[in-house]
Amino acid sequence: MAAKNERAIKVVAENRKARFNYAIEDTVEAGIALTGTEVKSIRNGKTTIAESYADSKGGEIWLINANIPEYLQANRFNHEPKRPRKLLLHKKQINRLIGAVDREGMTLIPLKLYFNERGRAKLLLAVAKGKKLHDKRESEKKRDWSREKGRLLRARG
Repeated sequence: MAAKNERAIKVVAENRKARFNYAIEDTVEAGIALTGTEVKSIRNGKTTIAESYADSKGGEIWLINANIPEYLQANRFNHEPKRPRKLLLHKKQINRLIGAVDREGMTLIPLKLYFNERGRAKLLLAVAKGKKLHDKRESEKKRDWSREKGRLLRARG
């Protein structure tokens, strides 16, 4: 068989704490409106989305507080590292996300920032509800028990 020249999905930044702090209801893939230096900086892999969130303004969804550091080789045409970035979604998706946030008290949390197989920067956006302290403890207990169960089964045979 001939090997195809296909690019795999390259994950650049991941919000690992999101699944611990939030109960995730639904996920949506969104494009991001970026400048050239932002794309080059993301490809370097120093981007963080851990403390970022998405918000609606004027019928559009914006990514707030995502840190894309300045591209070192760009001189005066560089970008602002924590500027709000517009997320590219269909109108139906935007209306559904805004409705979930307004009516049900949900939050829009970015889970992953990656380049898809076509080389486009995408963001996996989650509609989530914040966990209480007792929910976090419960999920930690489940995780510890599954880890211990795996150890016991491996030791047994």
